[in-house]
Amino acid sequence: MPNRRFADGEVVMGRWPGSVLYYEVQVTSYDDVSHLYTVKYKDGTELALKESDIRSQSSFKHRKSQSSSSSPSRRSTSRSRSRSPGRPAKGRRRSSSQSREHKDDKKKTVQETNLALLVLLCLFFKPSENNTRSYNGEPDSTERNDTSSITLEQKLKPGLEIDRVLEQYSLRPRKEEKKKEEIYSEKKIFETLKTIEKTLSRTKELEFGGRIGTFMLIFFLPATVFYLLLMCKQDDPSLMNFPPPLPALESLWEPRVFGVFLLWFFLQALFYLLPIGKVVEGLPLSNGRKLQYRINGFYAFILTAEAIGTLLYFQFELHYLYDHFMQFAVSAAAFSMGLSIYLYVRSLKAPEEELAPGGNSGYCVYDFFTGHELNPRIGSFDLKYFCELRPGLIGWVVINLAMLLAEMKIHNQSMPSLSMILVNSFQLLYVVDALWNEEAILTTMDITHDGFGFMLAFGDLVWVPFVYSLQAFYLVGHPTAISWPVAAAITILNCIGYYIFRSANSQKNNFRRNPADPKLAYLKFIPTATGKGLLVTGWWGFVRHPNYLGDIIMALAWSLPCGFNHILPYFYVIYFICLLVHREARDEHHCKQKYGLAWERYCQRVPYRIFPYIY
Repeated sequence: MPNRRFADGEVVMGRWPGSVLYYEVQVTSYDDVSHLYTVKYKDGTELALKESDIRSQSSFKHRKSQSSSSSPSRRSTSRSRSRSPGRPAKGRRRSSSQSREHKDDKKKTVQETNLALLVLLCLFFKPSENNTRSYNGEPDSTERNDTSSITLEQKLKPGLEIDRVLEQYSLRPRKEEKKKEEIYSEKKIFETLKTIEKTLSRTKELEFGGRIGTFMLIFFLPATVFYLLLMCKQDDPSLMNFPPPLPALESLWEPRVFGVFLLWFFLQALFYLLPIGKVVEGLPLSNGRKLQYRINGFYAFILTAEAIGTLLYFQFELHYLYDHFMQFAVSAAAFSMGLSIYLYVRSLKAPEEELAPGGNSGYCVYDFFTGHELNPRIGSFDLKYFCELRPGLIGWVVINLAMLLAEMKIHNQSMPSLSMILVNSFQLLYVVDALWNEEAILTTMDITHDGFGFMLAFGDLVWVPFVYSLQAFYLVGHPTAISWPVAAAITILNCIGYYIFRSANSQKNNFRRNPADPKLAYLKFIPTATGKGLLVTGWWGFVRHPNYLGDIIMALAWSLPCGFNHILPYFYVIYFICLLVHREARDEHHCKQKYGLAWERYCQRVPYRIFPYIY
């Protein structure tokens, strides 16, 4: 195996692919198999270069000084030879007017050739599709908030360099009558550069099966929700009883139910706009700007609890939610579809820097599903951030409470069943934890990477409240009795999952906020070329994604009170495992690109991804 010439972290001069121009880069890693160096340019672009395309700074500067010292004399000599007045003319001498016309035509030809050459060079020098984009998802490492601020000038640096060379050799027209043509040419060049910028910012890697997969998911996700709710209504919710009897279409829609849903949505919007709670800044966007967010989700939850308590005091029948549960799901789905259409239409006029890196493919269906605009706002009202925690997550708790009251009424009980109490308590703890640690959501993939489209709108407003409450909905029609020892065992299991989930996230967030904190001195980490560290002790030295492990354990504890008569209550566990495995695979891919050799060392140090000794 050949020896490496350049070490990690060394600053060298790297040749831009397809050109003769060299720029200052930093070596981040080296692949022993392909013998390629991964280097990082000053604008954040990462490329894989051969050793022949990299030179040390000292030798490069030496050669540059030699060429600069010798080239002026050669230029002056060639210039003097071409302009020597004493050279005899060959053939018949032209008239002065013919000579001027010939010179004008020659300058025009040079200008047009120069413009075409510049456009071709700009296209030829575009960055490789393999550039590593900053990933702001959930890599479960210690840092997720790196964002690249790459401007148009930086991406097309070689093209602008050619422009400066053209000015140096005075190839632009000098006469006053040529100024209009020059301005027109510059406009054409700018339009071409804008087209190139749009092409370079397109999403290259499509998820969820690309255009066909996302098109199918737009119909498959609502059908899945309705199927689960219809199955829970059956006396025997066995998978063998497929398909369930379908209700009449006119029974699925009720204007009054839709009005109640709108009232709930706008009530939460009102709570969001209240001037209570601190205001914090999010992560830097691609243009360097930081958006501000008001952290008052927990206050909104308290106000909602007071409002629900007031309704119950005046004997409002909250089990109305259970009686019209399917209509509420249809209303939420219709509202999320309308919201998604509005979001996509408004995103077509959004500036390029405000588009989501994962939803800018240029394909209508794919961008509609994943979200075209990153942070759609109406004034200071952030639509994505609001929907992420408020209507759906708080609505989940309200639905669970409605199911508890419905169980008591239907079965003539003075107290809810022990199974229903466990489900409500476990899921209430999960929601309160999310709202109490609301600020942590600003670094998640949903906020920093994914746009706000059908995927998140439907997930926040329909999937979370109506699928996550599936266990409580199931227990209303299929009561399950459990003993106190079994209940104690399930409670211990949920506590274990919650402890892993919360302590792992806190460990990571504290290390990200202040790695030099003396309280974290016991933590060991692997340094990376980005300047961040990958934790290899604590929970992050146990498995690569310990918070996912805690999530799965809690999901299992939520389903166990429903017994083992049917698999339907365990749908959430199966779905959650599939979702987290998908996220984990995506995290692995992006972390390998982002951290390079450091991530390979981390994987060797921590071989298990989610489940210790299994996966």
